[in-house]
Amino acid sequence: MASEEELFANVDALLEEEPQLPPPAERARLRDAAGITQARLALALKTSTQTVKNYENGRSEPKSPRLEAYQRLLKGWAEKYPAHGVPAAAPAPAATPQPQAPATFTGPTPEAAEPQAAAPVEAPAAPAASERPARPAARPATSRRPAAKKAAVPAVDPRFPHGPLAVLDGDGSAYGVDGIVLDCPATTVVELVEWTLKESGLGAPKLHRNGKDSDPLIVLTAAAAMKLGLPERLEGFQERRSLRLDEDHPVVKQITKAKWQLTQRGFGPWARIYRKATGSQRQCVQLAILSWDALDSRSWPGVSEMEPADVARVLGVYAQRVITPRGGTAVNGLELMTALRPPTRPVRDEETGNWVSGHNPGSLGTEPMDPAPPEGQPEHPAIYHSGWKGGFLKEEAYQWVRPVATLTDEECLLPFAVGLDLNTAFLAAASRLAVGLSAPDHFHSPKFNPKIPGSWLVDLSHIELDPRLPSPFTPTGERPTGPAWYQTHTLAYAQELGYDVHPIEAYLRRETGAYLDPWHDRLKTAYVDTLADLGVTKDLTDAEFLAAMEQHKQVDPAMAAVLAAIKGTIKGGIGKLFENPQGKGYKDGDPWPAMQRPTWRPDIRAAVISKARVNMHRKLRNMAAMTGMFPLAVLSDCVVYPSPSASPIDFLPYAASGKPQTGAFRLGPTPGLAKLEGVQEMSWAVDVMEKGFNPARYIKGGDAVLEDGE
Repeated sequence: MASEEELFANVDALLEEEPQLPPPAERARLRDAAGITQARLALALKTSTQTVKNYENGRSEPKSPRLEAYQRLLKGWAEKYPAHGVPAAAPAPAATPQPQAPATFTGPTPEAAEPQAAAPVEAPAAPAASERPARPAARPATSRRPAAKKAAVPAVDPRFPHGPLAVLDGDGSAYGVDGIVLDCPATTVVELVEWTLKESGLGAPKLHRNGKDSDPLIVLTAAAAMKLGLPERLEGFQERRSLRLDEDHPVVKQITKAKWQLTQRGFGPWARIYRKATGSQRQCVQLAILSWDALDSRSWPGVSEMEPADVARVLGVYAQRVITPRGGTAVNGLELMTALRPPTRPVRDEETGNWVSGHNPGSLGTEPMDPAPPEGQPEHPAIYHSGWKGGFLKEEAYQWVRPVATLTDEECLLPFAVGLDLNTAFLAAASRLAVGLSAPDHFHSPKFNPKIPGSWLVDLSHIELDPRLPSPFTPTGERPTGPAWYQTHTLAYAQELGYDVHPIEAYLRRETGAYLDPWHDRLKTAYVDTLADLGVTKDLTDAEFLAAMEQHKQVDPAMAAVLAAIKGTIKGGIGKLFENPQGKGYKDGDPWPAMQRPTWRPDIRAAVISKARVNMHRKLRNMAAMTGMFPLAVLSDCVVYPSPSASPIDFLPYAASGKPQTGAFRLGPTPGLAKLEGVQEMSWAVDVMEKGFNPARYIKGGDAVLEDGE
């Protein structure tokens, strides 16, 4: 017979085990007795309705700290509603909560919903996020709500109650937006896909009424990837774009066996797993593997090293303000264009009366379009096989250094060289920009019309401008030497300067539209709102603006990463419009994947860059007229001026009232306005220029290199 000491030791061991919950059926009975719906309980526990269902049918059990909170709630209900007999203390009628089913939950934002979730449980309430028991040391609690303004938070879509994405850790915790943590029981990639589609409540509504909902995104930490049978890292490839699992990898075989499919990109850092849609129901999940460098450090600085809850916060804010990520920021920039201008819409077939898919006016359509010969490149199949020898557009961003011989002694004796950078210059150029939507038509000796998008062959070599300014007609800033192809905005600016324009020939588009307008508007709002979250707002004085920009990245590293991603989306999205062939095995004249997209439109990229360069030259010219000052160098959207002090306030033009003069460079947080890029000694700048380098590239100091079009 066991001794008393042995029995007590066994009992103590049981007491030290994890808190025990009543059987699943009893959990459901207690909730029903309290008049609480599964959806309401899910909000209180910061989890999904499906997870609560799993608790009540025995499919899964909660983990700490949700385990202790759930136990506390059930214990309180058990005291009020015993299995037999009258409740110990009946709640007052006024405190009886109203059931709230997820199918009708459309109004409150997550912030507004939280107090409602806590209302029905008073004494035995589940602890708030700040009162929850601490996690074990190996898993510190890092979830916190974004610092976004409430006005920017959209109403919850009842189809996607838990937001657009989740970050999965190795212990099965899926961290979502607004501090939600879901329990994910998946141990294979196939199970993860099915859980995501059936139980997670993840996804995002379409951005345009004719568009498609965003597929849910699951981000895998290194531990989660390894738990699912994936390698921690992909090795053995020279080029990052080639990173993918071999087709005979067990995980790829699992996916195929379960009748799921991968896109042509295979299972790489951004893997899309799907089945063909049945009707309007999409079956697709996007995966991103952090340890495979899915989040490039240039566009997402520091995000891969953050805790899962913070990664979810960064990506969640980006998804809310821009789009649910489905690749690098360049891919997202292009996807956003299509999401806001869907290529098709439902139209009624007059003969049958049925609704069919038709072209959506203002979009780029569903088929790729060959460029006009001067708008493409020599290796494009249509151009290569035609034997085109007529030259090409060279509408690129500025890379210009002023001739040292034009510097005056007065300029050289100024103590500083100050760099100004235009905020998202390409985005500013995209505003109200008319671009061609139809195929190009060829014209000989046409009359120039500044309202028609296209490419024009014109001789501008006779135009002579001040050598202290770059030519607005070439990216090098040098004077043209003969006839060349120009985009409409470049020639319109030549007319603005007072010169006649006589085209020799042109490739023009009859159907036009401001295709990029919604893209511009959404990204501008995202950029300005994110800067505001970092303390840089429109109401600051110029001195306050410079001070805020000096330390904005340290205010909140997570929001600083969102800002960097937004800038990468702008720059990369425009770049993707003219993506070149890639890979060592490519041969001239062969098609390549990028050119087979409807969004492969080099003419639209040329229009944006042409307008951005013209905007820059107009400001340079106005600065010279207002202040008598001329730049030392220009690199894309960065310009360097000699300055009497280290502050641009001392050389920018201001009216007598103290307000900045319009038309020249102005400081501020909105696209097209300027911020301080860097300051160096004037002697340093002159030395760099004499060596044949561009001081705008290195004005930040150190090894900093300005990226074109940021």
